[in-house]
Formats: sequence, C-alpha cells, structure tokens
Amino acid sequence: MSRITPVLNVLSKVVMLFSITFLLPLTLSWMLDDGAQRAYDEAILITFVAGALTWLFTRKSQRELQTRDGFLLVLLSWTSLPAFATLPLLIYMPELSFTDAYFEAVSGITTTGSTILSGLDTLPMSINLWRGLLVWFGGMGLIVLAVAILPLLGVGGMQIYKAETPGPMKDTKLTPRITETAKGLYLIYLGISIACGLSFWLAGMTPFDAVMHTFSTMGLGGFSSHDASFGYWNSPVIEVVTVVFMLVAGINFSTHFLAWRQRGLAAYQLDPEVRWFLTVTLGSALMIAIYLKVLNVYPDFSQALRFALFNTVSIATTTGFANTDFNLWPIFAPLWMLFLSCFASCSGSTGGGMKMVRAQLLFRQGRRELTRLVHPAARLPVKLAGHVVPNNVIYAVLAFAFLYVFAIIVMTLLMTASGLDFITAFSAVIASINNTGPGLNQVGPATTYAVLTDFQTWICTIAMLLGRLELLTVLVVFTRAFWRA
Repeated sequence: MSRITPVLNVLSKVVMLFSITFLLPLTLSWMLDDGAQRAYDEAILITFVAGALTWLFTRKSQRELQTRDGFLLVLLSWTSLPAFATLPLLIYMPELSFTDAYFEAVSGITTTGSTILSGLDTLPMSINLWRGLLVWFGGMGLIVLAVAILPLLGVGGMQIYKAETPGPMKDTKLTPRITETAKGLYLIYLGISIACGLSFWLAGMTPFDAVMHTFSTMGLGGFSSHDASFGYWNSPVIEVVTVVFMLVAGINFSTHFLAWRQRGLAAYQLDPEVRWFLTVTLGSALMIAIYLKVLNVYPDFSQALRFALFNTVSIATTTGFANTDFNLWPIFAPLWMLFLSCFASCSGSTGGGMKMVRAQLLFRQGRRELTRLVHPAARLPVKLAGHVVPNNVIYAVLAFAFLYVFAIIVMTLLMTASGLDFITAFSAVIASINNTGPGLNQVGPATTYAVLTDFQTWICTIAMLLGRLELLTVLVVFTRAFWRA
C-alpha cells in the first residue's frame, strides 16, 4: 500500500478535476430542458465526493511520484475515469448495463468511437455532447500522454521520434517543462478545433452538429449524433472538410506546434512520418477507388473516389466515421483499410495503432536483416531521417510489435471461442486495439457493438485500453519486477 496510496492521492485530484467536465453538458441540458439534468447533477456529486474521500484518506501519503509510479497512475487514470464517465449514461438510461456503459465511455476517452447505442438522433443533445466531449478530452489527454508523459516513462512512439531525430526538430524543444509543453499543445489543439468547427458550420452543419463532430474529428474518435454518421448529410463539401481535418489530426501535434512557432512549413518537411503518412493514406484511397470502379461497385470514378477517399482516410487515421456501409464492398477494400489503421497515424497525434514511426523502423530493420544474409560482415545501421537509430530502440520496437501481434491473436481466439465468426472477431479486435471503431460483418459501420455478449464486450474494452496506452504501459504493471521494492 505504501506504493499505491501516493498514486491514489494524485488520482483523487484528477477525479475531482474530472467532475468539472460535466458542467458543459449540464448547462446545455438546463438550456434545452432535455430531461437529463438530474443525470449530470448526480454525476457531478458522486464523482467529486469520490475524489474528495479518496484524497481525505490518502492525504498523509503525499510525496513526489517516481517513474515507476507514473505507470500505475496512467493505468488507474485511464481505467477509473471511464467508470465515472458512465454515470450520465447509467442514470439517464437505467436500462443500460454497466458493461455497455463502460464500453461506451472507454470508447470515447480512448478516442475509439465504437458504440453500443442506437437511436442517436433521438437522444438528448446533452448526452450526445457528453459523448463527443469524452473524445475531445481524450484526444487532449492522448497528445500530452504521447508527447510529454510516456517518453519520460520510457515507452511510446514519441520517445523514439524525439530521441532519434536530431537536428532542427530535436534542437527546437517544445518547451522546457511538461506543464508548458502541455499548455502549448492544448492551445494548438484548441485552435485547430475552432477552425474545424467553423468549417463544418460553413459547410452546412447546424451549430450543434458542428461542435459535436469537431470533438470527434479532432479526437479521431468517430462518435456521431446520427445513426447514419456522415451519411446523414450526404454532402461532398462536408466530407472534404472532414477529410482535411482528419489528416491534420493524424499528424504529430508537436509538429503543428513547431510549424506555428516557426511560422513556416519546415517542421512538416523535417518530420520523418508526415510524408509517409500522407503518401500511404492518400495513395491507398486512390488505389481503393480504382479497385471499386474496376469491379463496378460505383457507376463512375468520381463517385468511387468520393467514398473511397472519405472512408479510407477515416479508418486509416482510426477515426471511424462512415458515409456508406463499406462492409458491403469487396472484402479486400475494408481489410486494407483496417490494415492501414494498424500503423498509418503519426506518433504524437490523436490516432491509434502502432504508429508510422514504428512501422518505418520495422521495415528498415527487416530490410537490414535481408541485406545481412547476403553480406554477413557488413555494418548496416538503421537510419531514421538520416540519423542512426540505436539498436536498443530497434529491440524495443520489435518487442512492442511482438506483444501487439500476440495480443491480437489471443483476443481474436477468445472472441471466436465465445461464438463469433472469424471476420467479426478479428475485425472487432483490430478495430478496438487500434482505437478505430467500426469493424466488419456484425460490427460493421451500419451496426453497433450491442450485438456482442458481455464477455466479448469486455474483451474489446480491454483491447481499447491496451491499444491506447501502447500495451507496455499496461502490461508492465502486471510484472513481478514492478512490485518489487
């Protein structure tokens, strides 16, 4: 307990701070008198009291947290906050089970976008706003987690990115302190969010829908206030705006910060991920468009390009929006899109998956091993952005990739053992661990995850948390070495 109580003391403050987030949907609920006011009143009270009581019982254990404590704090924060986030859903919709409500909350906070709810068009606006806020707040938390916190703990894609990219990108530090780094990233995130919301409104959305879908787009979360998602508008203009901001949110936010501070585009040119991210994502969209036209899925190429571009970018960036049921496309196209979700997004973005920087290093390591078979005595360093990557970083990436694949295999087997067909099981696990949202077959974009049993729902919930916290942060807490003095 001597190790846990100081962490719980910090967590109690996080929980009390989290209670403030209910105020925005509560205000909207009171303005519209939508019948959900009591849900937020009780949620605020329960959350704040729980945090205050925890602080009261642990106040004598306050101390400066060590690196090891950081792992536990991150895990407890990302598992306990969704429990409090379920309160408005459980109180307003008493027929909802805790399993389903927790899944919905985890899906929001991890910016996955999977949902078990239907009838979104008839839900109170404040409930939909709360769902969108979870994604937006989750996105902000992810940026700081990826850029400022996980590198200090020794894990995360940004550790690789920052450690192995010398030159102007590394020398131009964001700010010397984590708090200042977080502040700068929040301002960039907020500024781009405002631009996104205004663009949605000018493109034809109502003010509420513009705000709701800004939250989901910037967090790359995919929650919508309509069951048909972007099919509700059937608007190419709105879709183009969404594609642009999904791509923006899929790029490292520290790169956006540096570009803003330097007042130029040099930061994007020096970022080793951006070029590959845009080339792979947009190139795949073009390839799928050609594929759909050749198979006459759509009568003309412009229509095929429209749907391929929107849905490919959406899934590749792990957003999860849809403007058509791509589950009905020939199986190659949606499978390729899910494959992209495994690695396309940049580190330090709000996207999921193993990140483009790890994919680049894995590709270079594979090429090095092939060359080494032909030239065993050759010195073949792996380089990123023109600089040598130390072998210990390569080993860390290989370990991450192994655990990533191993987790997918184990959870897919568990899902199939519970009665799901392979495509549904595999796609649900891939969509969950990559924080993507919709899968295929029974969990496709035209359906919800409500078809899953409680056991299957918990598997997907665990997958979402594992993926968002980059596996190692979670798994290290369950090792014997972690708990040794």
